[in-house]
Amino acid sequence: MSKIEIDVLTAEFFGAFDNRGGKAADVARIRRLVLPGGVIVKTGPEFTVYTVDEFIEPRRLLLGDGRLVEFSEWETSERTEIAGDIASRFGEYRKSGILDGEPFEGGGTKTIQFVRTSDGWRIAAFSWYDQP
Repeated sequence: MSKIEIDVLTAEFFGAFDNRGGKAADVARIRRLVLPGGVIVKTGPEFTVYTVDEFIEPRRLLLGDGRLVEFSEWETSERTEIAGDIASRFGEYRKSGILDGEPFEGGGTKTIQFVRTSDGWRIAAFSWYDQP
């Protein structure tokens, strides 16, 4: 059951950024999916460590102000290891959308660490690397 729950949580996480078909992205749900003290890291040339709120706000603006539309990202492969109440997932993903009127596609790798709480599985940390 844990793997199924983690799969659902991961899909819900990726779905938070989806604004296809004119629907509003629901990035605020990240507050429910990630522990309040969760650590979020973007690697690469703009290495950044975020709190949950620092991560949400710029994405809420970008996905809601019309600059980035028809956006979605989805997992294409994953490996998940579960040991008791902790789990780690390493996965590849793709993304596409229209940014400032120009279509784009991309992808990368995400690693997500989960913990089982009294409310179910939650994300304790995640990091990502976008392929150039």
